[in-house]
This record gives sequence, C-alpha cells and structure tokens, in this order.
Amino acid sequence: MTKNIKSIFKAHLVPKEVYKGGKNIPPTDKKIYKLSSNENPLGASPKAVAAMKAALDKIDIYPDQTDIRLREALVQDFDGQLSADQFLCGNSGSEVIDMLLRAFINEGDEVIFSNPCFLPYSVFSRWYGAHQVDIPLLAPNYELDVEGILNAINDKTKIIFLTSPNNPTGTYIPKPVMDDFMARVPKNILVVFDEVYRHFADAEDYVTALPYVLEGHNVVGLNSFSKTYGLAGQRIGYGYTTPTIANYVRLIHKPFLLPLTSIEAAIGALNDNEFIEKTVKTVLEGRKYVAYAFDELGIKYWPSQANFFIIDPPLPEMEFTDKMMKEGIMVRPVSQFGAPGKVRITIGNAEANEALVKALRKITSS
Repeated sequence: MTKNIKSIFKAHLVPKEVYKGGKNIPPTDKKIYKLSSNENPLGASPKAVAAMKAALDKIDIYPDQTDIRLREALVQDFDGQLSADQFLCGNSGSEVIDMLLRAFINEGDEVIFSNPCFLPYSVFSRWYGAHQVDIPLLAPNYELDVEGILNAINDKTKIIFLTSPNNPTGTYIPKPVMDDFMARVPKNILVVFDEVYRHFADAEDYVTALPYVLEGHNVVGLNSFSKTYGLAGQRIGYGYTTPTIANYVRLIHKPFLLPLTSIEAAIGALNDNEFIEKTVKTVLEGRKYVAYAFDELGIKYWPSQANFFIIDPPLPEMEFTDKMMKEGIMVRPVSQFGAPGKVRITIGNAEANEALVKALRKITSS
C-alpha cells in the first residue's frame, strides 16, 4: 500500500535543493554574536512588542478574518499613495512569494531569477512544476543582466524575480536600469520586485517598485517585517501591486491567515518611527565601520545597500565560518544562494561589530 501511493506523487516534487534558513545560536555559556541571518541589530520595535503583549488576553479567540486592518495601516505608511486593496499580506515575505506562484504558475510555466539570489525563488517555484531559468548576475560586480533576462523570455514565461538590494550580494538595481527594464518587459509577465532591505538603501539612484506600481505596471513590491522592524520571529510580510493583481491573488488568501499577535505587532511597528530611524542609523554607521575594517585587513567585499556584506573570505568558506564561530561570531556561507566560496556577514550593533572586527584581525593575522 505504501509503495503504491508513490504513483500519485507529483513528478516535480522530488528531493533536490531545499531552502535552509540560518542557524540559531547553539546552547553555550560563551557570548555569541549572531551575524548570519540579517536580523535587526537592535531587537524588535518596542511599540510592536507592547502591541503583542496587549493582544495576549485575546489569543483564545480567532484573529481578524482578513488582513484589512494591516492593509489600512500600510496605506498610512505609504502616505496614502496606494489604496488598501493594493496590498497583500502573509506570514512572511516568503509566503507572499508562495501565494504569487500559486496564483500564476501552472506546471510547465517558466520563472526567471538571477543567482546569486534568495533561494525560495527557485525552490518554491519547483513546488508548482515551474521550469526555472537562471540568468546569473554579471561578474564581477553582481549587476543585473537585463539583456540576458529579456532574451530569455518566451511564451511560457510568467514571473520574473528581481531583488534590490539583493540577498546575498547587497547590490542593487539603479533606477535607470530599472526604468529601461520595465519599459521593455512584456506586459503579460509579472515582475516580483523583492525590496525587503529597502530601508537601508541610501544610493541616490536607488528605486523601489512604488513608481512602477503607480504607473500601472504588472509589478509586485515584496516587503517583510523581519528586518527593519525586528519581527523575524512573527513571520509577517506584505506585497503591494495594482488593484487588479492584488484582488486576483486575494482569491486564494485563507481566512484567519494572520495570527492576532502578528497583526498587532506589524501595526505597532509601522507606527514606531523612532525605532525605524534608529535601526537605519545603526546599520548605516555599522556598514561604514565594517567596510573600513575590510579595507584595512585586505578582505575583498562588495559595496552593500543592505544590512549585510558578502565577502571573499581569507580562508575556504567553511574553514572561515568555523574559525569565526570559535571566536564567537556566527556568519553565513552562501554557496546555497548561488555564490560558491563566499560568506555573508550581517551588520550588528556597535558591540557586535567591534567583536567581528577583532575576530577578523585575529584570523587574518594567524
């Protein structure tokens, strides 16, 4: 009986590449700085935590049936430029990716992404039988291969994933490049623009998905509450797009999808401007400090617009990762993201950054 059940297994659901998140701090009495998962260096938004605590007396009853209260709060966060029916919320940005794939992908359709990139683009699309087309970022600076992507489009292409700032490289898509791409991409294709690190981008020519949504393009701006707002443990994210696309995807939105504590935490976080500004200031100052140390120590890195760096470590990636761990610093090898031999290091608070630099000095001098 058990053997026969395999006859109805989906052929495309076979063991292959599986997304593995960053490791948690192991049980130890030693001080460990977790610079491997791009989490907020200051913790969580105090207003979000207070809102969650206030909601605990109500967790015995079902949460909101829809995400409308959070969508209305997002309208305010975007200064009224978008309407509530233009937002899609989910349990993390990853779930919004999953919702979009479920809504648009049939078996045999194609999705395009550019490695190195966030692994769920390929892993999740495989769940629905999509053919994955990888148009790698261009060496040596991890720039978007616009011509390569446009030339790869055919009548089976349904979704193109773009990321800016990109995980794990920290690089971004300049506005002129994005303008050119959006002007030339066919109108029957959905562009998913992952901008979860947008708050940390300070380049003059950085652009989000917002102007393209406002112009009516078929684009989704993907966001998360895990980074800037410090709510990684609550797993909540959102996307914004045209009303037509959002209302269509909402047809597969489950009732009671978002936990009450997540809804309240997200609304609280959106109102915590002081925490957001402090987080961004901490990351930008830390980014300069760590980049200066890389230069001083001769460690190759790529300029970043996010809250992390990708580096060419001075030792083989796993050896380097293990030695850093012995010094109390958790970092992330990113071969799984399509960047073999590279390591990603998150910007921490001042104490963590100082510990990071001290560990790097010790390893590079030995």
